[in-house]
Amino acid sequence: MKFIHIADLHIGIRVNEFSMLEDQKYILGQILQIVQREHADAVLIAGDVYDKALPSAESVQIFDRFLTELADGKKKVFVVSGNHDSPERLAFGARLMSGRGVHMSPVYEGDVKEITLEDEFGEIGVWMLPFLKPATVRHALEGKVEGNMPETYAEAVKMAVDRMKIDDTKRNILVAHQFVAGAGTCDSEIVSVGSLDNVPVDIFDGFDYVAMGHLHNSQSVRRDTLRYCGTPLKYSFSEADQVKSVTVVEMREKGQVSVLAVPLVPLHDMRKIRGTYLEVTAKSFYQEFQREDYVQVTLTDEEDVPDGLQKLRIIYPNLMRLSYDNTRTGRTGKVDADSAVEQKSEEELFGEFYELQNNQPMGEEQRAYMKKVIESLQTP
Repeated sequence: MKFIHIADLHIGIRVNEFSMLEDQKYILGQILQIVQREHADAVLIAGDVYDKALPSAESVQIFDRFLTELADGKKKVFVVSGNHDSPERLAFGARLMSGRGVHMSPVYEGDVKEITLEDEFGEIGVWMLPFLKPATVRHALEGKVEGNMPETYAEAVKMAVDRMKIDDTKRNILVAHQFVAGAGTCDSEIVSVGSLDNVPVDIFDGFDYVAMGHLHNSQSVRRDTLRYCGTPLKYSFSEADQVKSVTVVEMREKGQVSVLAVPLVPLHDMRKIRGTYLEVTAKSFYQEFQREDYVQVTLTDEEDVPDGLQKLRIIYPNLMRLSYDNTRTGRTGKVDADSAVEQKSEEELFGEFYELQNNQPMGEEQRAYMKKVIESLQTP
């Protein structure tokens, strides 16, 4: 049986104030093509369907069309809620949709039900575990179990997994959304201080494949079959060099699982550009790539370019961020503050302020202009 593993769609996200809805519609269409081309039997969606607990109407419509296409194609779908989702809202209509093979994880109430699939090698148990916090598990299990309630993420997830009645003689898949210890992060993710949300990898040893969501870079943790598929699109410039993909999982007999990453091609790529203003505006520089890509431009000019953002957007219409890397920004300024402020002249104070702001002292021409301005202000 063949599965497509995706996660962290973040439908409705804005990156540097740019809406990604058109890009998301495009990439979901591409994922549908991969599902058909790979002759997949089911799609596993491991959380963070939306970017907000209260998604926009258009975001909901985009995901609804995606699910409808999958259901019309007779594909099974398994969806869990992530930390960005509202589990209650995502589970709306779950019973109704399950009739068409679209299974949404319910709000966690202490038990996770198995959904059984079958192929020529026997049964496959699919388990859906939504994003869990310790408080969620304590609330769900209060009065149902004896002993100490979980205080950490690791204890909470372990308790939830231990309560699953897994038959380890058959194949089992877990769809979940947590931070597994040892995995790598990037800038577009929310990371808890001190790694408080880390979960040990061995909690999931009982599953033949773990379709994990939460981290945006595709990666496996300790074994090929515990995998983060990553986001289908780049959501920060720390991901600019990554190749986004979906994960194709083929399960044969017990113990025989193959994992393949199929690359995705975005509507607009995300890239970093660096150089002087004259260099990055030269036709020979920008004609080698799509100017409509989302770009971050770092200018190395010593002086700021007036209206640089607007000028650069004539060439790079989807310029998301403009920064400078020069003497002013490249080193920390340190101003000598030995003398009391009251004992310093206006010229000295302004000179120190300029050096603090620009990481370099004023030039002779600037100093002469400053002196002229101060004198004009002092003239009655």
